[in-house]
Amino acid sequence: MSAATPARTVLVTGAAKRLGREIALALAKDGWQVAVHYRDSVEDATKTVADCVKLTGASAAFRANLTNEAAVRNLLPKVIQHFGRVDAVVNSASTFEHDTVANFTFAAMEKHLRSNTGAAIILAQALHAHIFGREESTSVQSRTAAGVVVNLLDQKLWNQNPDFFSYTLSKAALEAASTMLAMALSPQLRVVGVAPGLTLTSHLLSEKKFEALHRLSPLGRSSTAADVAATVKFAIDNQSITGTTLLVDGGQHLMKFERDFSLL
Repeated sequence: MSAATPARTVLVTGAAKRLGREIALALAKDGWQVAVHYRDSVEDATKTVADCVKLTGASAAFRANLTNEAAVRNLLPKVIQHFGRVDAVVNSASTFEHDTVANFTFAAMEKHLRSNTGAAIILAQALHAHIFGREESTSVQSRTAAGVVVNLLDQKLWNQNPDFFSYTLSKAALEAASTMLAMALSPQLRVVGVAPGLTLTSHLLSEKKFEALHRLSPLGRSSTAADVAATVKFAIDNQSITGTTLLVDGGQHLMKFERDFSLL
């Protein structure tokens, strides 16, 4: 009699709220054990964990400052210690602070690169080592047991404007890193980018303004949180996708925007 297939575990960064939470819930609904990463949103993380538990029966919260290299390097081992294994990482957490060429500083660039780019690379590195070690300990290697990293990007990389300068640089670096990681970490790991358009409103936009901007696309609507979560799930499940980015934006990347959505 064959052994039961172990439950799959995914680490979702920034899963306490907003898009990360929606991704965590969608994966929990699909049967994944979800490691909910957060930085400061303790109450939100606790709620996300509770909601994931209702869906899949297993979830836990893990705190880490993604600008701190030591904290990032300790994150995946903590998740592995708790769940026994990790099969996927979704890098959803993101620093998003406004700057321009006029007020650009090394400090702003470094802050964005650390959390948005460096953390994702380290987590991919750690997942690869974990998967490789897992394969080495078994007599038969299985392609279906390979891990996957999904990096959340931004449609603005294909439709650039000069706003949020350091943020955009960090996401451009992550897009390039995703290609190189897919090459360097195969066959144990697949690496896929998912680039949403305007998906959720923020304090920078009124509800009315958000709804108007959300409709600015060839399809008459940009991405919803459910669209993005479904695409992340697709990227995780499809064993043939790696080294590419799926744009989920209603075609907004095909239109020219002179400013960031929040400043239009």
